[in-house]
Amino acid sequence: MRGSIIYIFWFFCAIVLISCKEESDHNDKKTFNINLDQGLTSIDPAFARNQNAIWMTNQIFNGLVQIDSTLQTIPCIAKTWQISEDALTYTFNLRNDVYFHDDPIFKNGKGRKVTAADFAYSFYRLIDPKIASSGGWIFSDKVKDQKNFIALNDSTFQIKLVRPFPPFMSLLTTQYCSVVPREVVEHYGKDFRSHPVGTGPFKFKYWKEGEILVLLKNEHYFEKDNKGVQLPYLDALKASFITDKQSGFMSFLKKDLDFYYNVDGSYRDDILTKSGKMASKYKGKFTLTKSPYLCTEYVGILVDSSLSIVKNSPLRFKKVRQAINYSIDRDKLIKYLRNGIGIAATSGFIPKGMPGFDSLAVKGYPYNPKLAAKLLAEAGFPEGKGLTEITLNTTTTYKDLIEFIQGELNAIGMKTKIDVSPSSSLRDLMSKNNVNFFRGSWLADYADGENFLSMFYSKNKVPYGPNYTAFYNNDFDKLFEKSYYEPDNEKRFKLYRQMDQMVMDYSPVVPLFYDQSVVMLQNNISGYAFNPLSLMILKRIKKG
Repeated sequence: MRGSIIYIFWFFCAIVLISCKEESDHNDKKTFNINLDQGLTSIDPAFARNQNAIWMTNQIFNGLVQIDSTLQTIPCIAKTWQISEDALTYTFNLRNDVYFHDDPIFKNGKGRKVTAADFAYSFYRLIDPKIASSGGWIFSDKVKDQKNFIALNDSTFQIKLVRPFPPFMSLLTTQYCSVVPREVVEHYGKDFRSHPVGTGPFKFKYWKEGEILVLLKNEHYFEKDNKGVQLPYLDALKASFITDKQSGFMSFLKKDLDFYYNVDGSYRDDILTKSGKMASKYKGKFTLTKSPYLCTEYVGILVDSSLSIVKNSPLRFKKVRQAINYSIDRDKLIKYLRNGIGIAATSGFIPKGMPGFDSLAVKGYPYNPKLAAKLLAEAGFPEGKGLTEITLNTTTTYKDLIEFIQGELNAIGMKTKIDVSPSSSLRDLMSKNNVNFFRGSWLADYADGENFLSMFYSKNKVPYGPNYTAFYNNDFDKLFEKSYYEPDNEKRFKLYRQMDQMVMDYSPVVPLFYDQSVVMLQNNISGYAFNPLSLMILKRIKKG
């Protein structure tokens, strides 16, 4: 009897120890918790058109190349590459140790090795009309057809362009250019959006739309750190979908979230001082980092006087547009409306943080109301006399910013009315050149100034291109086309600065500020990779 009691005692002790170990193992798991307040529509890289989709596809998938923190293009699945002398043929030599995540569709459920044929399939998929990818623009004007994506053998992939495009390597770092497995995509069809299989540092586990997304560590990931330790360090990523920004921030304060991105206007004053510093009550509780973000906020002006809505508009005069540029106190706008988030856009349209940006090389418009008034008088409107009322179009989100501009213009005698409409309506008007004066923003798709200058290229007319201001200039177009044939980065950047200066002089836009991203992290998080594209890279994150 005594022996039985002892046996039962030790049996329960063993259960308690096992339970404690399981609990300990569970607690040792390093899970990175984030919130995606804007929702998530797809995890298929062919539809990685907004930030949340880009962030999540970047965890699950890889491409030929990737960016580092300084936006340089570095190897990923392609270990090396060669570019032909005529800059039309790109040949990539692939790693032989990259495997797709395990999935029942593969033989024995084990992910197979990635080959060049997978890239040929993945890239054609972007321009395949049956897929209708939002990333079709990546290749649509750069290759003739499917035959321009060539698998020379399993480890050698080639792309043939119809004309040179120097930013092409940068373009290939976009998440649209991720590799996907043909048999898996074709098996799941449209459901691949919610059943993604890639090669990335994290593999898909579970997604209940609008509630939770779970990604797990890819135990077979090919990248290692500089000490030879396999990435990623984290065990999992968990995303919630709290749509109310203030509720999301409260979850961050309670430490339910490890990461919080950007500061919403509703509680900006609570977190930041007017000079952009963290409020004293939060100091030490978490880290807050501001960094350049490749986005230019601007006001656009329609300038093609052959358009009926421009013919009688005072905005058709260059000196009026220049007066508008000089009339706005950008530093004041950033301080009082954005709590110091942003950099006054006085050095052109291409934003700070972009390779080749030079704050001294392009002369923009500092605040100078006296010069604004002088230009207005020279245009035939002294103190605004004879000027008809101008309508400035915006959306609800930016109404306070546009009201500030309205006040600045009124101060030099330019009477301005504000028209507020839904984002979709304003975008529609812009895409048809049907709006004279409008608030806009341009966010980089890839890290090259060409992406911003393309807005002013004559061949990018709306509705098929982004030339919303109808700026058509032969000299600009010649430089833009010349840049395609300039492989030397520094020489090409010099051409970019020439074009940017042309835009500033002619003033079809009023650059307001170069945006900044704001990232908040819990104090036990290290290794977050800051970059001007604000691309979320989690493979080197450590959670203490």
